Amino acid sequence: MPRISLTDFVDIVSKSGTPKANKVAQIKNRPEYGPALDFYKPIREFIVDNHKRSLPKFATPAALACVGDPKKKTNYEAVAEGYRKWWGNKTLEWFEPPVATFSAHGVDVVVNPELGLVVNGRPLVIKLYFKADPLSKARIDVVTHMMEETLRPGLSGGETMAVLDVRRAKLISPTVAIPRLTAALNAELAYVAALWESV
Repeated sequence: MPRISLTDFVDIVSKSGTPKANKVAQIKNRPEYGPALDFYKPIREFIVDNHKRSLPKFATPAALACVGDPKKKTNYEAVAEGYRKWWGNKTLEWFEPPVATFSAHGVDVVVNPELGLVVNGRPLVIKLYFKADPLSKARIDVVTHMMEETLRPGLSGGETMAVLDVRRAKLISPTVAIPRLTAALNAELAYVAALWESV
């Protein structure tokens, strides 16, 4: 049974035609996950750990102290600065975000938001977006909808699902439900399942 990340699935959904098929093939045939292949792993873990340990707003140099790769350092600086800007003067309190799986047609999509934060009294379950490419509304809709569908049973009910475009210091959460989106996502998973064995 194929098991893919939420980020991979959103990348598939965001493409059409041959690029969509190529993305499925790329995901299936790439090397197994290893920390060295996860470009944003250190800065992501630093942000999560900072909140788990209830530390004050982190200083950019602390987040970058052990980064030797110039490309990573440049990107991490942009991420760290955007995150500090978003944090601003907010009061943030950590809670453990749930992890769940969205499954259909024999394909599992792991839905794993990085942060559970009570922000100025408002509980948020947050998926972090680190890339420099602009974050489209379609991508946000897919991520927050899948979070709502899979994570809601493990929550108390008052939490808001959100995506944080870290570099741009912009938190986005859905304002209205999107009819038929679950059916559309199930159809996307049927496409992945049909193509998986032949790529």
